[in-house]
Amino acid sequence: MPQDIKTALTERLGCRYPIISAGMGGPARSELAAAVSAAGGFGLMGMVRESPALIEKEVAAVKARTNRPFGVNLIPSVTDPTLFEAEFAACLAAGVSAFCFFWDVMPSVVERAKQAGCLVFYQVGSVADAVAAERAGADVIIAQGVEAGGHVRSRLPLSALLPEVVASVKVPVAASGGIADGRGLVAALAQGAAGIHCGTAFLATPESFAHDYHKRRLLEAKSGDTVHTDLFVINWPKGSPVRVLKNSLTEAAGDKLWGHDPALMKREVIGEEAGSPVHKYDTNSPLRNMTGDFEKMALYAGEGVGSVTEIRPAAAVIERIMTEANAALDRLGILRK
Repeated sequence: MPQDIKTALTERLGCRYPIISAGMGGPARSELAAAVSAAGGFGLMGMVRESPALIEKEVAAVKARTNRPFGVNLIPSVTDPTLFEAEFAACLAAGVSAFCFFWDVMPSVVERAKQAGCLVFYQVGSVADAVAAERAGADVIIAQGVEAGGHVRSRLPLSALLPEVVASVKVPVAASGGIADGRGLVAALAQGAAGIHCGTAFLATPESFAHDYHKRRLLEAKSGDTVHTDLFVINWPKGSPVRVLKNSLTEAAGDKLWGHDPALMKREVIGEEAGSPVHKYDTNSPLRNMTGDFEKMALYAGEGVGSVTEIRPAAAVIERIMTEANAALDRLGILRK
């Protein structure tokens, strides 16, 4: 097994390796979170806008697979308040001990999670939000650069954002955005991060709940094949950017990749998930339980997608990242504990 790299993040999270798998809404369910945690990382499940019943089921499934710590990702500011209350209550009732929150910083939500004895991660895209999240009580800050796949909060590249966030907060910082290998981990550590937060690398695993079509597209993609846009905005607030693989919809948009208002967009059904429609231009990515025109859906991917060249189990992804990171540190002659 790869040599450990001990950091403030591994100490805080109680995991062996400084790697957090992103709580991707849809793809990151129990199978993926459990696999990452069992392999020594820290797995997050994406339970954004999911029913309390599914949350209860998925949390129980993680606990059945591993006794290692894990967390649940929720996005309070873009979730109907009544549903969010139900989600939050379901998580606590199921024994969730860590939450990751994203988008607008909501101090009251952090306070409630801390009062319940939970660890709190906050994913942010600016120094101001990092400071606000720490002030609210967050235990870990995830600094997300514009290179990240999925919903993107930042307008800055990670190389510019990360050092500023590290200098502005005292809690451990995990770097996120375009990181899919061990060299990315070492680069993040060099800029002061205590670990990394990866989505795309874990999207292309057997344990991911993403549809095989999405996984194949990731393997085919090269660096430069992603697009930053607010085209896929139905179900989210106006002006919410995402990073996706290029497809027929982004090509047809031409230079009109920005300025889309979900309230004005026509609802054209292009798929179905468990009896519910999937609309053209909405934020749903292709999942195992979906049918429809996957090519026209949001194919989330970060700029590190060029490093994803085969489907590997989550444990193998972690082993590869750590092996590459240790080799890079050895080349640099850096002593490790």
